[in-house]
Amino acid sequence: MSKRYSSDPLIDKSLRHSVRDGAAYSVMAGSGETYFSAFALFLKANTAQIGFLASVPPLLASFAQLFSAWLGHKTGKRKAIILSGAILQGIVWIPMAILPLAFRQHSVEILIACVVLYYSFGNLAAPQWSSLMGELVAERKRGRYFALRTRICSVASFVALIVAGSVLHFFNAWEYTVIGYLLIFGIAFVARFVSVYHIAQMYDPPGHVAAMEVPFGMRWWHQIRYSQMGRFSLFFAMIQFSVAVGSPFFSVYLLRDLHFSYLEYMSCTASTVLMQFLTLNRWGRISDIFGNRVILMLCGMLIPLIPLLWTLSGNFYYLIAVQALGGFAWAGFTLSASNFLYDLIPAGKRATYLAVNSVLASTGVFLGAMLGGILGASLPGEFSLFGIHVHLLSALYFIFFLSFLLRLTTVWLFLPRIQEARKVKPITMRRLIFRVARFSAVSGLIFDVMGSRRKVESSSSLEHDLHPG
Repeated sequence: MSKRYSSDPLIDKSLRHSVRDGAAYSVMAGSGETYFSAFALFLKANTAQIGFLASVPPLLASFAQLFSAWLGHKTGKRKAIILSGAILQGIVWIPMAILPLAFRQHSVEILIACVVLYYSFGNLAAPQWSSLMGELVAERKRGRYFALRTRICSVASFVALIVAGSVLHFFNAWEYTVIGYLLIFGIAFVARFVSVYHIAQMYDPPGHVAAMEVPFGMRWWHQIRYSQMGRFSLFFAMIQFSVAVGSPFFSVYLLRDLHFSYLEYMSCTASTVLMQFLTLNRWGRISDIFGNRVILMLCGMLIPLIPLLWTLSGNFYYLIAVQALGGFAWAGFTLSASNFLYDLIPAGKRATYLAVNSVLASTGVFLGAMLGGILGASLPGEFSLFGIHVHLLSALYFIFFLSFLLRLTTVWLFLPRIQEARKVKPITMRRLIFRVARFSAVSGLIFDVMGSRRKVESSSSLEHDLHPG
């Protein structure tokens, strides 16, 4: 990492530590968080409980972001709140790891409670971390920096989930799956505290904190509702709802219905992460030069297709390809959505608006996953249609198809109404598709060079502060 992220040595050092923090956090997520659903299935969770696991923890934990913003207002401490949330999140891995050994009765319910705490402590740190990074990363470099950081995080997550999947596969073959989960959750525990160390080394500019503007009252909600931020938050929440109807149950489909091994399950997940790594740098450069809206439009057309493609075949290699396509689309969507929020929200209101956005999104996840869980547990796997007996490979096909319809409707209703938040170079959808479709090393190098030159030429038009009404 010889490249300088900032001309200020103190900020440059902090951004380097942030990259390492992200890598360590991703090891935790890849080796532990990725396997929450698989762990629940190992503990004999049913479809409804998987839906509960996917829906309740994010919803309850989202309110921790509001508490974080309030706490920032009361204490004036930003870094201390980030570190407290990170440390407490790391500690939660201990009771989760020993669940099969010490808490065999009601183990699924206790797991859900632990996951609530896990996400809550992570969300306690999130608004303050977003506020800190919003100050440390210059706007004109935001897309490239976060793309680079996310690429490194993707590599770390990719390696961690491969190692964790291999560990589980090995110990499951010897019928010692409990030990496998102990080991991978132990890795997650250690990785989180490596992350804590790097956060502690970061510079926190004095006099700034993610404080809370109380999000109540008709005037405040009127401002949110009719703003670009409000429209985007509603769109994002609806996407989360549509995705949560089907996505939490993909692991159930693989492990229970298709009887995939942990190694095959890991391979499907890894293909998503690998594709994110291969495409994030390109998405980041496109975001900096051409804006975030065009990326949202392109990825928004692809994301609805993923659950529909799941229903067409249960072949292992086919599903790896589908998950790779999903990684490609979600890499661009997640990066551009995150950057779009940074562009829309004034720095002084970032904590409150991000917290509200998180609550709305988590509410969408809760409603979607609960709906998917109820339908997945009650819909039949076989039925008669016009006198023809139909036997489905999985009853989950119904909720995958419903997720497809909801995603498609959300994209069709909302995306055309979302406008770019800053001045960027225009690009047609056809040219955008041509740019992101070039995956060879030579063409990628050419794009990087040309993108760098264009960035220099257009930097003056990108250097301005955004203050939406």
